[in-house]
Amino acid sequence: MILDGNTPDAIATAAQALQRGELLGLPTETVYGLAADATQAAAVAKIFSAKGRPSDHPLIVHVADMADAEHFADRLPTFARQLMQAFWPGPLTLIVPRAPGTAQAAAGGQDSIGLRCPAHPVALALLQACRDLGVRGLAAPSANQFGRVSPTTAAHVQAEFGDGLLILDGGACSVGIESTIIDCTRGVPVLLRPGGITRTQIKAACGLDLLLNKELLMPTQIAPRASGTLEAHYAPKAPVRLMSAKALQTAIDILGPGASGLAIWSRSPLQVRAAQLLVRRMPDDAVATAQQLFAMLRSFDDQGCKLIWIETPPDDVAWEGVRDRLQRATAATVVSAPTTVKTA
Repeated sequence: MILDGNTPDAIATAAQALQRGELLGLPTETVYGLAADATQAAAVAKIFSAKGRPSDHPLIVHVADMADAEHFADRLPTFARQLMQAFWPGPLTLIVPRAPGTAQAAAGGQDSIGLRCPAHPVALALLQACRDLGVRGLAAPSANQFGRVSPTTAAHVQAEFGDGLLILDGGACSVGIESTIIDCTRGVPVLLRPGGITRTQIKAACGLDLLLNKELLMPTQIAPRASGTLEAHYAPKAPVRLMSAKALQTAIDILGPGASGLAIWSRSPLQVRAAQLLVRRMPDDAVATAQQLFAMLRSFDDQGCKLIWIETPPDDVAWEGVRDRLQRATAATVVSAPTTVKTA
């Protein structure tokens, strides 16, 4: 059931359902989440079951503010606090040491936990209503089957889980891809997943260079597991291939005018002779592309496309989040059954 998330009655109904240990489809500025009380192990187990997600794969806990973050954290490094002050509410998740005995199931059994304060009015209103009921944070991974395309509308969530799930409708997500994840447990900020907040912005906020996992000062350390960091993830039903504009045009020419069952998303103009091909224009900037990315992949699946070709994003920092999601979507389809595009 979908409720208008902008109404106080819907917020109250949702908060009470979460307090009872039920699941909820939750809008955020990044993607829609499948939420439960982060401190109720039985409720968190329902998330893993509904998504088909391994129980040792940690969930991000959404909180209303830094005070609630401190409830789940054993300690907050200085640079983590600086990042919270700079980007919360917003699309930034911080991995910090977990307070003993708190949200163990949501953390996948790790001694660290991912925390985020979302910048969506419906999410924030719900988190505040939950806090009034004694619920200090919501575990909320993306509201889709594990490994598949994340939802960016309430209708996407309902398509994944049916009418039985209570969903707050907060409109289409403004960011469109999941949050940037920074590991704050190893003395320096380490990028675990790129997103809308870039490395340049992170450094400007905390004064420290943002390292990649492979650039660790102490290579013997083991990075915490984090959401959305598996090599294969974010995959539509149809196999995805990344190609340069030149390779796209060459492949289209080879297929000829009788090609069908193929969707193409590109920034560059292409000469297409096959009327049956589904061709969509990718925006020229990374922000707009991120907003459209998951909805576009879902629409290709909905229209029955058997293969998806996408122009490779530019190799610069602004496109890092989009490039990451597309590379993981491509990796997820490498082991898929071979797909044939029909030609005349």
